[in-house]
Amino acid sequence: MAQRELKEAFISNLNGTSLGEVALGSFLTPLCLINRGFILILCYQAQGTLPLPFPLTSHLFLDFTVLILPLILSCTILSSILLQVIISLSILSACVLYYVYHTSGHSSARHPQKTAGSFLHSHIQFNQVPFVTLFRVFVNIKTAISILAVDFSVFPRRYAKTETYGTGVMDFGVGAFVFANALVCPEARRKNISGSKISHISKQILSVWPLFALGTARLVSIKMTGYQEHVTEYGVHWNFFFTLAIIRVVASMLLAVLPSRLLWVFAILISGVYQFMLETSELKAFIIHNTDREKDFLHANKEGIFSIVGYVAIYLAGVQVGLYVMQRRSQVKEWLNMLFNLFLGSFVLYAALCTIQTLVEPVSRRSANLPFFLWSVAQSLFFMSCLGVADMVVLLSKRISGCHLIPSSLNVYKKEADSDKVADKMRGEMDRHCLVQAVSRNQLLFFLLANVMTGLTNSAVDTLSCSSSFSVCVLLLYMFANCFVIYVLHMCGLTVKFW
Repeated sequence: MAQRELKEAFISNLNGTSLGEVALGSFLTPLCLINRGFILILCYQAQGTLPLPFPLTSHLFLDFTVLILPLILSCTILSSILLQVIISLSILSACVLYYVYHTSGHSSARHPQKTAGSFLHSHIQFNQVPFVTLFRVFVNIKTAISILAVDFSVFPRRYAKTETYGTGVMDFGVGAFVFANALVCPEARRKNISGSKISHISKQILSVWPLFALGTARLVSIKMTGYQEHVTEYGVHWNFFFTLAIIRVVASMLLAVLPSRLLWVFAILISGVYQFMLETSELKAFIIHNTDREKDFLHANKEGIFSIVGYVAIYLAGVQVGLYVMQRRSQVKEWLNMLFNLFLGSFVLYAALCTIQTLVEPVSRRSANLPFFLWSVAQSLFFMSCLGVADMVVLLSKRISGCHLIPSSLNVYKKEADSDKVADKMRGEMDRHCLVQAVSRNQLLFFLLANVMTGLTNSAVDTLSCSSSFSVCVLLLYMFANCFVIYVLHMCGLTVKFW
């Protein structure tokens, strides 16, 4: 069997993992963010100032070691003990928080009830959309890791994309990527639409030309180089760039006429009607059948074409969540109430998912059916909620320790700090050395760079025959190269836009 056929067989006919294991992985990134904040607080207490010495390299290596390294190890050599890893990190975080609390020089640290009460009623300020930036960045980072890691044997097959039914980690990554884009679209940010709705839709159609160009470039490069491809993922000529472009165009048309308060209803309705069509017609058999791709373009790319319906529903749900999350809130208790509602929404959707899977059919990324819609939205809400809790823990630790320079979405508002230009400058300097901010600044470029580096790595390395240790080293080098390029661009203040 040729090398290409071996690699295609290696990523085919997979069944995924359990819903619980995917949800369990949502705790790792928040714990890493908390520990990164604690490390910086301990450094601040030790040396009395931030940034760290030699900030250009020290902060990059710190963020890479604390934020990226655990994600790589958790989907490779530590995947079998993920629960133990998360418990260990949780205990470590609790111990450090206890230490910071009791070594703080602030009087409030000696009175727990007073500290909790004042924290809940604290007014907060933020420069970015809270939690959403973290969600989008880490969906991008996890995607970058997975698209190369899946080609190595050290990556568990249960994490890879499933063939027809199942819940692989990479299956969720696709839905989360669409959901993340919806969170920050113009409609979710309540941007005023200038001109008529027709002109707005025309602008949206023109704005997706880079995605069509990138999709065409990927298609041509794959066909010319003979690079391995999983045909049942999107089809013979289709790829994710085409899907993203069409989702944006179709969603723009729907958002121009649908009431913003009822987007979640229409999202469920679209996905429900689509599921009804799958069950009552020959559509499901047509999508799953894999021996008729030579007939025409529709048969060749049926997965990519019909799954757009499910992704559009996910996108509308993401816009609805974005509208809710970005409402103005001033106090910590209001943000905590929002996080509780996100957790509650995730729980309700998971309950609905379990019912639908029992009565109708399991999750299918291949067709983007109703269970896939419910799972993608439920897991996205859960992951974003966990990130929000992590930001709250970091905010609390910043208040207790008196170190307000730690990068986070939220900061405690202080009237006397309004004119403190020195403090603002120091916070800006810390953000400039933050890897999360670097990836956030050039997210599309980071995604493109990861795709290019994945192709180059596959061309240079026989991924199937690599040992576990060598595979992890390659993944670390690959991710460090991606992060380094994005970090340097961020340090230089460069934002690369494609339109």
